[in-house]
Amino acid sequence: MPTLPGSALDLFPINLGGNPFGWTADEEASFAVLDAFHEGGGNFVDTADSYSAWVDGHEGGESERIIGRWMTDRGVRHEVVVATKVAKKPGREGLAHDNVVAALDESLERLGTDHVDLYYAHFDDEEVPVADQVRTFHFLVTSGKVGAVGLSYYSPERMRAWFETATRERLTVPAAIQPRYSLVARASYERSYAPIVAEFGPLVFSYPALASGFLTGKYRTEADLEGAARGGAARRYLEAGGLRVVDVQVQIADRYDVTPATVALAWVLAKGVTAPIASVSRPEQLEALMAAPSLRLTTEDVAALDEASAGF
Repeated sequence: MPTLPGSALDLFPINLGGNPFGWTADEEASFAVLDAFHEGGGNFVDTADSYSAWVDGHEGGESERIIGRWMTDRGVRHEVVVATKVAKKPGREGLAHDNVVAALDESLERLGTDHVDLYYAHFDDEEVPVADQVRTFHFLVTSGKVGAVGLSYYSPERMRAWFETATRERLTVPAAIQPRYSLVARASYERSYAPIVAEFGPLVFSYPALASGFLTGKYRTEADLEGAARGGAARRYLEAGGLRVVDVQVQIADRYDVTPATVALAWVLAKGVTAPIASVSRPEQLEALMAAPSLRLTTEDVAALDEASAGF
């Protein structure tokens, strides 16, 4: 199994997304999810300082606080790989050096730890030259507060410039990227980001692996979308012809006696993703995620899913 620089822990091949914590999962439910994930062998949790600032009355940092309280209460910080991000939290937008340094310290306080294992530039800041961003994140690594650096929401051109600059200047090269990639979001990654991965070798933690729940198979009609927290995102896939993908998932899932969600995650893993990011709000939803690393799709399975999802 792969590891991150500065971490001795082998990464479990499912990255638990922390965006529901403090949003669709209150603290009690979040603790239950984290407990079940940890008990099932999971050790890799992803969050951001901006989660869940989109909720009325929230300011961001809610997810980090819940994860931090859970790690402290359970005494498991040394057993968990924690990733968080900077650039989007209200009041801490952007990647100016002083802002990033301050944002990290605030994240560490919320998480109740003295370091994060993986720190992402969540969104590019085109007002800050790439070379300056590289130096800022290298500074954080040398400070001991960050183990490894990751990039998310960068254009292919700016991401490539980041890798090239860090390599040329012998500074910290990103250990990971977080691209959008799933059965219903293929083109951008496969055409523009996979070549960067092939050249520079970062680990890949793709999102949202279940396409906001659409690839679980639970959204088959307009009626299924009513009242769903992420119904808008799922509707886009439904209207774009995503049911043909789900139909193939269901066929394969039935053959292996697993869920469509397990098939969706197994496909991403078969494509070389290190650990897809998937989120749940209730512990009973975890079983489908945790089963994915053990499901070995055949070449024919992958080909059938490739064909069904070709339009995406």
